[in-house]
Amino acid sequence: MEIIKNAKMKEYSNMKVGGTAKELIFIDDKKELKEILQTRSNIFLLGNGTNTLINDGNLDISFLSLKRLKNITVEEKKGDYDLVRVEAGLDLDDLIDFMEKNNYSGLENITGIPGSVGGLVNMNGGAYGTEIFDCIEEVEVCKNDGEIVKIKTTDLNFKYRTTEIKENKWIVVSALFKFGFGFDKAASEDKREQRKTKHPLDLPNLGSTFKNPEGTFAAKLISDAGLKGYRVGDVEISPKHPNFVTNLGNAAFNDIISVIEHVKEVVFEKFGVKLETEIIILKNNDK
Repeated sequence: MEIIKNAKMKEYSNMKVGGTAKELIFIDDKKELKEILQTRSNIFLLGNGTNTLINDGNLDISFLSLKRLKNITVEEKKGDYDLVRVEAGLDLDDLIDFMEKNNYSGLENITGIPGSVGGLVNMNGGAYGTEIFDCIEEVEVCKNDGEIVKIKTTDLNFKYRTTEIKENKWIVVSALFKFGFGFDKAASEDKREQRKTKHPLDLPNLGSTFKNPEGTFAAKLISDAGLKGYRVGDVEISPKHPNFVTNLGNAAFNDIISVIEHVKEVVFEKFGVKLETEIIILKNNDK
């Protein structure tokens, strides 16, 4: 493993916001997790930093990264489908590329979501009617005591944008995917292009800030509330996609929180809907 002391976390955040961490740990083998869990008291698992808002200042936190665990192994060939083990640190883009090369199908609709496989499994990430759990048979997790176990999807609780894994603060080590054949390249390219067209990818952001309430879309509520372009300091509700909060240059953690809280208040006042954040907000006192 590699340990970086006093790590500047804004360098590891897609939002380019974050203070100085006690340490940032990169593991090279899943067996190292047990030692880390037994010797640290305040650990935060950082995926690709694509959906986590990190506080400013000095952070008494040991950040943990699995981004070096990125192996893909075909475990079984069943004729009409393959079972493929994917480690948590692999970027989703790399998994989609692997699927295309091997003519696997099932996750084309989530092409272009920034993040690691582990991060997406943790929160049951998805888009355009597809969730990553649609293709998962089993998840390998490290529990809080360092024990690594494989859990069948049928024995796991998961729903829209959350899982039992996330709620228990377990660590995703790998996932076993069941892929059929017939990669839909047109659908995959279409979703990637839609992201480029509709999302403010030219600015630091954390993706969708709020979960979609049942029966509607957070972006529509924010837009209908007249909040497109609302700004505090260098933090702005994107005029391009109002469910994105963007960093215009030198955003501060507290300004981002102010924008998020303002959006919640205005949407609730106008429509009676309580928006819930989809991003993870990490404050210094979080355990």
